[in-house]
Amino acid sequence: MKNFKPFILFMLAITTLYSQDISGKWNGILNVQGMQLRIVFHISKTESGYHSTMDSPDQGARDIPVSSTRFNNPNVEIQISNLGIEFNGSLNEANNIEGTFKQAGQSFPLTLSRKIVPKQKIIHPQEPVKPYPYYSEDVQFTNPQANIKLAGTLTLPKKGSLFPAVVLISGSGAQNRDEEIMGHKPFLVLADYLTKQGMGVLRFDDRGTAKSTGDFKTATSFDFSTDVEAAVQYLLTRKEFDKNKIGLIGHSEGGIIAPMVAARSKNIHFIVLLAGTGITGEQLLLLQQQAIGKASGMSEKDLDRVFSINKGAFEIVTKSVDDASGKAKLTTYLKRTYKDLPESNKPKGINENDFIKLQVSQLTSPWMQFFLKYDPAPALEKVKCPVLALNGSKDLQVPASINLKAIERALKKGGNTKSTIKKLTGLNHLFQECETGLPTEYAKIDQTMAPVALKEIAKWILKQVSSK
Repeated sequence: MKNFKPFILFMLAITTLYSQDISGKWNGILNVQGMQLRIVFHISKTESGYHSTMDSPDQGARDIPVSSTRFNNPNVEIQISNLGIEFNGSLNEANNIEGTFKQAGQSFPLTLSRKIVPKQKIIHPQEPVKPYPYYSEDVQFTNPQANIKLAGTLTLPKKGSLFPAVVLISGSGAQNRDEEIMGHKPFLVLADYLTKQGMGVLRFDDRGTAKSTGDFKTATSFDFSTDVEAAVQYLLTRKEFDKNKIGLIGHSEGGIIAPMVAARSKNIHFIVLLAGTGITGEQLLLLQQQAIGKASGMSEKDLDRVFSINKGAFEIVTKSVDDASGKAKLTTYLKRTYKDLPESNKPKGINENDFIKLQVSQLTSPWMQFFLKYDPAPALEKVKCPVLALNGSKDLQVPASINLKAIERALKKGGNTKSTIKKLTGLNHLFQECETGLPTEYAKIDQTMAPVALKEIAKWILKQVSSK
């Protein structure tokens, strides 16, 4: 009995330490395949317990509803069932929550703090370091059609005048002005290189992302094209640039958007398509899934099953004229085909109904509906300015041969004789020198953009502007 009293006192001390409210803002960093992702939980106390939302700022996702938040001193449990996300942690003496973040069968350590947690500085050799040997200015311009303000960075050489200028157009997903992805900043590196070659470069945050206003979630590629038009109009107000030497450089989805803008604007004098597409979104996603699946080691049987299921789902979306009936048909179809999915394609930690709801939500979003149906060929046929189309031979997201051929075919059909089509050996979707081309490899590569790609882009643009 003599040893019992100190133990009780110790337990009382522990209980006092942890008997506190967890409401507030909690910040953490997930390390996923060499990439750092900020995670923020906003927790508020209610009469019945706690209510939460989650942000993933680096993915442009905010106010994600949390299914359940439980706090039983010192344990914290947070679940987002429709995304298959679960966080289990424990409040410690330092007032941090140490735990594990789980999604789709994968687990990652995650420590949450009430303080902002800075990202670790990852060195990529090509990223420029201030002070830059050129002029850099943070700018803001308006898209009056959408009534939004877009924020970006304009760089230009310190010496000279009437420079050629380019607008950089990012790929799919909520991207900041550097097109930051997998720890890399491709547009920062590209802007740095081109500015040193004597060009002005404008890159900007996607609408609803970083410092730009607007709603990203409801926007389509067409909406983004109006943002690019606003960027071009802004350049036309700057006295530093030659108005007859303004062009666009679009990467991935940006390679769809650039021809849209060039087809309807006389202010565009050249465009560069980096891993741009020449086929419909439906065709592209089916090819992409096959290419990535095969490179990841999926069997032919599983590849065929996934192809068949996805093809059926895409067809429902592309043929639906009514949103409600389209969602109903898609839900019925996915419930029927769920059992045929390979086990590797069924994410862990999420039940069948929530998984199907998530798939329906993604497939019927405004962006996806537009993308699946959109054929870039008609816009390409209307482009009359010079076009450079580049793609990496190991690109699994936008397979090079079929897309480059489709782009070339559309340009020729429209009578454009000023196009250059080139496949760059050994490069992936980000134009990195790589081994497999798989997206899982992007973060592991130190190189942000292969020198051969940078040189090809700059050389071609300088040739176009020097002839004017």
